[in-house]
Amino acid sequence: MFEDLEPRPQRGEPMRALSREDLDVYAVEDLQERIAALEAEIARSRAAIETKHSKKNAADALFNFGS
Repeated sequence: MFEDLEPRPQRGEPMRALSREDLDVYAVEDLQERIAALEAEIARSRAAIETKHSKKNAADALFNFGS
C-alpha cells in the first residue's frame, strides 16, 4: 500500500538512468544480455507505434468517410 504514496518516476527517467550507467563494471556476457533486452524494448516500442498508427488510420477512415 505504501507504493501508492511514492512519487511516480518522470517520463523518460528510466531511459536517462540507463544512459548514465557505468558499463565498465559489466562482463561481455552481461552487456550482450543488456543489448538483447534493449533490442526487445525497441521492438516493443515499434509495435506500439504501429498499433497507434493503425488506430489513428481507422479513426480517420471512420470520421472522414463522408468527405
